[in-house]
Order: sequence, then structure tokens, then C-alpha cells
Amino acid sequence: MLRFKSHTIRQGFRQALPVVALVALLYSCASIGRPDGGEIDEIPPRFIGSTPAAGALNTNKSKVTLLFDEFIKLEKASEKVVISPPQIQQPEIKAAGKRIQVNLLDSLKDNTTYTIDFSDAIVDNNEGNPMGNFTFTFSTGAQIDTMEVSGTVLEASNLEPIKGILVGLHSNLNDSAFTKLPFDRVSRTDSRGRFSIRGIAPGTYRIFGLIDSDQNYAFTQKSEVLAFNDSLIIPRMEERLRMDTAWIDSLTYDTIVEKAYTHYLPDNVILRAFKELNYSQYLIKSERLVPQKFSFYFAAKADTLPTLRGLNFDEKDAFVVEKNLRNDTIHYWVKDSLLYKKDTLEVSLSYLYTDTLNQLVPRTDTLNLVSKQKTLTKEEPQKKKKKKKKDEEDEPIPTKFLPVNVKAPSSMEVYGYISLLFDEPIAAYDSAAIHLRHKVDTLWKEVPFDFEQDSLELKRFNLYYDWEPTNEYEFTVDSTAFRGLYGLFTDKIKQSFKVRSEDEYFTLHFSITGASSEAFVELLDAQDKVVRKRKVVDGMADFYFLNPGKYAARLINDTNGNGEWDTGSYEDNLQPEEVFYYPNILEYKALWDITQPWDIHATPADKQKPDELKKQKPDENKKKQNRNRDRDRRN
Repeated sequence: MLRFKSHTIRQGFRQALPVVALVALLYSCASIGRPDGGEIDEIPPRFIGSTPAAGALNTNKSKVTLLFDEFIKLEKASEKVVISPPQIQQPEIKAAGKRIQVNLLDSLKDNTTYTIDFSDAIVDNNEGNPMGNFTFTFSTGAQIDTMEVSGTVLEASNLEPIKGILVGLHSNLNDSAFTKLPFDRVSRTDSRGRFSIRGIAPGTYRIFGLIDSDQNYAFTQKSEVLAFNDSLIIPRMEERLRMDTAWIDSLTYDTIVEKAYTHYLPDNVILRAFKELNYSQYLIKSERLVPQKFSFYFAAKADTLPTLRGLNFDEKDAFVVEKNLRNDTIHYWVKDSLLYKKDTLEVSLSYLYTDTLNQLVPRTDTLNLVSKQKTLTKEEPQKKKKKKKKDEEDEPIPTKFLPVNVKAPSSMEVYGYISLLFDEPIAAYDSAAIHLRHKVDTLWKEVPFDFEQDSLELKRFNLYYDWEPTNEYEFTVDSTAFRGLYGLFTDKIKQSFKVRSEDEYFTLHFSITGASSEAFVELLDAQDKVVRKRKVVDGMADFYFLNPGKYAARLINDTNGNGEWDTGSYEDNLQPEEVFYYPNILEYKALWDITQPWDIHATPADKQKPDELKKQKPDENKKKQNRNRDRDRRN
């Protein structure tokens, strides 16, 4: 019996063995690829031939075929591949196997050098290793133009490198060429904002940057980002020497050899890109979200407010007007409840409007302002009252107070202030009902203070006082001290706080060289946001009571002295105001008093902004991180 069972088990195992082998075979077929932990392919593709040949002369072929030593693919060809002279009809660019085919749809120009700049768009099909800055060149004439111009494009307001912006040359030096003619030669910036325009003939040029929305290679829309250089560009070349090392093996070098090479200039052109202000004035929209307020939004700033006339009401003294500094956002708070309960307010609005000739002309619009929120009336049914139990008293109706946001932190900055922000304009307030008390020993002493409406925000009020460090204070407001425009009063407010010690801060002085007579410095946090702003006086910008930590700094040469950065204008040949970054991140501790020298011209503009602040990171860093992540996954 036992022998029979053993025989049965062996027979079952023999029958199962082919099935197990088949499963193993199928699994191995489905798991094609490099074994975990194997070597990663880091070798980029290699160009091995083409039709026509690279550098070919007197070519009339509009179809180009490129051959590589391994299977390749194109990444973001429409963004990265740039053909010069620029093609009005978009060329056909396809990758298949080990080949790339480019079909130029524009007619070829006579005696012209053509360059197809692939940048880093060509990668291998396996690991995505980029080939690098690969450019293919041929000529329809008897020679190849070899001059090059290179540089960097930065955002003018914050020196951020701009990726993918078009950079072009014009041999026509008239100002109108940029707005009417396509570029002669073009390139596009990489992830570092760098560009290199190749295949340039000797001559004199003007250089421009352009985010070309309509793809006509000209600045034809005011909304397009642009850059221009005040100096003419004259391409040239010079012979230079570099040291090359001959190695015996990976650890031992043989000799150091001097090698001559051709270097092309200029190689450090800096273009500061900007968007012009929209001077086209028109009414974007009007809205009445709540019955008691309606708003107008305009496309551009204005020197004066529009004129408003009521068509179904008397507009005289009917509103409290809230506006911003540019006068492009205006809110009208309706004072009279009988008026704002109207379903529709009919108004006539007169303002300056930009016509088709780009001239400001008077315009009057008739508007029907309908509230999106319904106003309750006495005739409307009230909500059913909750049925009360026997002997249960009526619940008192809770008092509704005017909402207010109080900014009085429990740990007050030495330079801080108290702020009250209301939901609606204030009709009146009682200054005697506002109190500030200072704790002296164990007693609270009432102290005088400055209290005023904010100069920029209609609904904000601020309390100012010279706080004594480490001391305690109490801020109180009696109930009904403030009355809103619509009759609500504030509840009582009470807030206690302690002022921080001077020992918790440090002081920073910038001793600045090279700034204009009108300049200011912005102290920045790690996100490139402004923490403080100080005007440069006699070459110094002083920052007191700073919290310990890391900071960056930016200087603006304030040409018009208005205290803010201003953009440029191509029509007026006006560059944007210059911006400079302190090239390092600063880190200081409490109680330090530092004077930091700063020559704003000592570091080139494209190397000033610290890498920690840049939002545009180099693509090669991203690819290295991805490759390391893939390696870690396999290991």
C-alpha cells in the first residue's frame, strides 16, 4: 500500500513538472529587461550620418534625414527644436527607430546657412539620456556662416532665468523691424535661460527676446513678453588656448597639452525680459454680489474715477467709495437701505476708453446692476419657530454685532502695531472707547496712542505706539465703539500681549556701491517674498529688529522714485528698472549688528540670484535626480 502511494506521488510530480517549467518560461518572457542592480546606460546617442551631409554646401533639399547609433526619441520637439532662419510654416519633425526626418515646408532661401538646433530634445529610447546641444547645419550657398552669439535671458523684475523664450537677430536696424518683420536668425533658451544663436553671417545686428504668442517671429501683440538690448551686436571670433590633459590611466596623467580653439563673441549678452503695462482701457466687468455693494473692474489704471449717474435713483451722497491705488477696482457701498433693497440699480457710467486708434476717448455705458443675493423683506414668511415645551421660556434673540478682525498678536513685535479690519465701511466711532493700558509693576496705566484709518484700505484702522520691549500691554474697546455703515455695532474687544525683547533681534546694514540716487532694497525670505523694504540713503540701507534666520536681498534702481519696480516700453525705448540681487543667502543670529558691503555690479546679472531662490531649476538636475531615484528603486 505504501509503495503504491509513493509511486502515485512520483507519477504526479512527473506530470506537474512540465506545467511548472512552462509557467517559469512564460514568467521569464514577461520579465524582459535589465536585472535589478545592473549597470545603468548613461551613454547618450551618437550622430553617425545624414542626408544631406552635415555642413553640405549648395543644397536645395528641403528634407533632412539624420541617422544615430541607437534607437532614439524626441522630447518636446515643438518646444525645443529651433530652425534658423525661422520657418513661418511649421516644419514636420519625426523620429522613427534610429532616424529623425525633418521636412522644411517653407521655400529655401538662396545663399543662406540653415541650422536645425535640437538642444537636448534627442534622447535614447532606453534611459532617456539626452544627446546635448546638437545642431545640424547646411547651406544653400557656397559657404557656411559660422558666427555665434550667446547669452542669458532673465525676468527683469526678479532675475529668474526664463526657459523657452525665443531669441532673435535682425540685420535691419530700424526699430520697426521687431514689430513688422520675422527674425533673421533665432534660438531658444534652455532651462538655465541660456541661448546660443548659430550660423550668423558677419555684420551688425540688433538682438531681441520674445515669447511669441502668435508664432510670427515678431512683436505684434502688447501681451507678449519681450526683451531688447540698447547696444548693437557685432559677432566676432578669436583664437584661444585651452589646457588638455593626456592620461596614462584613470589615476595617472601623462602630459598637459595646449590646444587652440575658436571662441565666438559676444558670449555674455544679458536680456531682461518684461511685459509692457496694458494701457488699453476698458471696463472688464461690473458686478453686484450683495445688495448693498456693487463694483467696477477696469483693464488699466486711471488718474481719475469714472463719473456715475443714477437713472432710477439720486446718486448724490448715495455711496461710500472704496478704491485701490490704481483706480482700476472700485467698490460702491450704498448707504440708504431703501435704495439697496431695489432689485435693479440703473446707472450711467462715464469713463475714458481706448478706441481702435489706441486713443483715450470718452465713453458712457448704461448698466443694470442686479443683486445676485436676494434682500429679505417683511412680507416674506419667517422661518417656523421651534415648538417650545411647557413652562419653557422664549429663547432671547442673539445680538448681531459688526464683525471685526483684530490683529494684536500675543507676542508683539517691537516695531509692530494693532490693526482692526472690518467687513464694511465704518460710519462712526468713539475714540474715547478705545483704550491701551501699560503694565507698570503690578498696576495697569492707561497710555496715549495714535489711532487712524489706514491710508490704503478704507475698512482698516491702525493703532500705533512706541512699545517698550519685554513690557505687557492690554488693548480694549468698549462695546458699541464702532458703528458700521448699515447700523451694526461692534462687541467689546479685549486683547493682552507682551512685547518681545530687543535681545531676540539682529540688525543688518547694507553698505552699497553702484546704486542710483533713487534706489531701495527689499529684504527677502527663502520663497523670494518681500519681508521689509528700505530706501538707500547715502549708500546705506538699514534694517532693524530682524528675526534671526536666513535672508536674501534685492535692490531696485528706482528711476522715477515712486517706490516700486516699473516695467519698460519698447515704443518709448524704455528699459525696465534695473534689479540686482545680493549673490549669497545671509544668515545671522540674535544680537548681531552687521554691516554688509554690496557692490551691485561686482557679480554678472545671470549669476546674482542665489540658486536656492530660483524657481526655474536646470533640467539636467531633474534628470539626475530621476536617474538616482530609478537606481535606488532597482537596488
